[in-house]
Amino acid sequence: MSTPQQLRYTKEHEWLSDVEDGVATVGITEFAANALGDVVYAQLPEVGETVTEGETCGELESTKSVSDLYSPVSGEVVEANQDVVDDPSLVNSAPFEGGWLFKVRISEEPKDVLSFDEYTALTAGN
Repeated sequence: MSTPQQLRYTKEHEWLSDVEDGVATVGITEFAANALGDVVYAQLPEVGETVTEGETCGELESTKSVSDLYSPVSGEVVEANQDVVDDPSLVNSAPFEGGWLFKVRISEEPKDVLSFDEYTALTAGN
């Protein structure tokens, strides 16, 4: 898995790995996981489902609230992380490792992603 400095980010607090063979991994940031609180339920997009950049594709429920999950890219879901469905707390304990959410075969490059430094500046002071 990429380190947080190598990932790309959205303003909605999702991260996107580098593309390998046309496929990227998607998760939520540590910042988002901390803001959500203890995640107790994860509804992820299903394999074969088409997701659209900026559109809702699932949800995460925590002890504090329910939060929509937005796709940072457009494409076809090729894998959903069953470990997160079985143990949603992985989103909190390992957001950049075992807590990833789904993998997507990208149909077009994302338009509105941030570098690590840009994302850090966005969340500074929050």
